[in-house]
Amino acid sequence: MKTTIIAMTAALLASGAASAAAKVSDVDFLRANRCKGLAMTLSGVVDPQTLDSFIKAERGSRMPYVVERAEAEFQRAKKEARAEERKTRLSAELSGPCQAYVSEGQTTLKR
Repeated sequence: MKTTIIAMTAALLASGAASAAAKVSDVDFLRANRCKGLAMTLSGVVDPQTLDSFIKAERGSRMPYVVERAEAEFQRAKKEARAEERKTRLSAELSGPCQAYVSEGQTTLKR
């Protein structure tokens, strides 16, 4: 009996840990908003609509202050991407780390 209870408790904890691991953190939500700001300004690297889909799906579970901070990150990234000397580095950011927030098969704009 004791063994069964321990096994069931362990299974419940394991399933809770798996679902917690699948949850997108607030930091990732902020990064995705930064990536969207970069994508809006640096056209041709990533389609901003794919990032927007990710952000909309994740927005509902966020606290209001996180959503406000995400909007600030978006605006700051747009401003930063306008600087000519930073475009190469920011394009590399879009092509690299930002790909984590883009759906499979939709990474580049079609021309």
